[in-house]
Amino acid sequence: MSWKNEIEELRKRKEKALNLGGEEKIRRQHKSNRFTVRERINLFFDNKSFQEVGILAGKSSYDKNGKLIDFTPSNSIIGQGQVEGSPVIFYGDDFTVRGGASDAAIWDKMIAAEKFANEYELPLVRFIEGTGGGGSVKTLETQGFSYVPYNPAWDLVVDNLSKIPVVSLALGPVAGLGAARLVSSHYSIMVKKTSQIFVAGPPLVEKIGEKVTKEKLGGSQIHGPNGVVDDVAENEKEAMIMTKKFLSFMPNSINELPKRKLSRDKVSRKDKFLLSVIPRNKRESYDIIPIIKSVVDKGSFFEIGRKYGLSVISGFARLNGYPIIILANNPQVYGGGWTSSASKKIIKIIDLAQTFHFPILNFVDNPGFVIGTHAEKSATIKYGAKALAAIYQLKVPICSIILRKVFGVAGAAHMNHTKYKYRIAWPSADWGSLPFEGGIEAAYKSELNKSKDPKKLAKEIHDRLNLATSPFKTAEKFLIEDIIDPRDTRTKACDWIKLAFKKLKVGPSTFGFRP
Repeated sequence: MSWKNEIEELRKRKEKALNLGGEEKIRRQHKSNRFTVRERINLFFDNKSFQEVGILAGKSSYDKNGKLIDFTPSNSIIGQGQVEGSPVIFYGDDFTVRGGASDAAIWDKMIAAEKFANEYELPLVRFIEGTGGGGSVKTLETQGFSYVPYNPAWDLVVDNLSKIPVVSLALGPVAGLGAARLVSSHYSIMVKKTSQIFVAGPPLVEKIGEKVTKEKLGGSQIHGPNGVVDDVAENEKEAMIMTKKFLSFMPNSINELPKRKLSRDKVSRKDKFLLSVIPRNKRESYDIIPIIKSVVDKGSFFEIGRKYGLSVISGFARLNGYPIIILANNPQVYGGGWTSSASKKIIKIIDLAQTFHFPILNFVDNPGFVIGTHAEKSATIKYGAKALAAIYQLKVPICSIILRKVFGVAGAAHMNHTKYKYRIAWPSADWGSLPFEGGIEAAYKSELNKSKDPKKLAKEIHDRLNLATSPFKTAEKFLIEDIIDPRDTRTKACDWIKLAFKKLKVGPSTFGFRP
């Protein structure tokens, strides 16, 4: 009365599942400089911690006596494991089985992974390669019928964005539903030269008259700068390192706060270079990254979105061990002005902060919206207004460090002015409705036309206005809360974060995350 035969069959089925799509398909995967999904699992998860769900799902053939002849596993793998000691739910496409197209139990497994993460309130990581649950023309013949399209588990995809951290990696060609799921994430990565993303691949695109390679159609040189993905990795291993770094800042769900870690960096640390880092000449630029790194805990800054919206910098960092979101203007690109792409980048990082309860430290040097025909054609004011809305919807604490320029509508959006303004300014601060240097000729046109020496008069006017724009005169009217020695910025920011973290509350945001 033993179950020995069944146990032996179970062993054989699992062994066949571990073979993926077979040796030839595995060789093709390696020839394309891509790991197989099982190799990726071994690289990503802590040693032997991954526990698979649904390994027996697939297609089988039997002889007339009902004995198993062959078994082809489903082309998706799901389960859970530990990543640097923390639990993570996993979904991965297996490109060695029909190129990741819809097959066997793939949709059910994909839905199960989304449900698992949602109901157990744990981060979800997707390794996407292929259509990720989309269709294949061969399905018509094998099924013998067609159907009205629907997007499996899309309600869960949307709900998860407002509940748990979701990370998606494009690790090969990704199209259709797979591409839609990829971008519906809090953090998405593609790999240079080995992954491509498109609504439809080259064969279908050729039908509309465009003959193009996969790389030209949807490579990282397209989708890094346009913001389809948040980051581009050099290789699969780097993409996994970036994923782990992202997850290290995130709580398991919205019902937890991001966790503080022990910091060995002194709160009182003062970096002397901050005293001279801002040029006295307002037309000169400077690198803001060293300033950010000086203020936050050493080695903690993790930039997100390095390839797009370049006039704005965003990412994570820690202050005295407390996790925060970083937002900063980049004066080396458009002087730090807001473009349409920068505005979209701002919206996403702010939504992330609001959804998962991160305070925001904002380094401000904003000359306003970028102007000109290109700015108008790219709908700068439209997306800029959306960024304004996101900032004014914020409930989490925000502290603004005003380094230099604060001008116009975009500059005014460094925080919601109707709330308590936790701000500190440097002596280099320069603010107003618009920079006066560019408006002297228009505002004083009559006087300059009448003057015997208009250049001398213009300089006299400039000097008078320059005195009026001193940040100390703004402070006299309590229109700025504090001006500090730049070397004290870290200490002041660490004072703020202690108060900010006490204010945080867990639970759902007042608005959902917008992918």
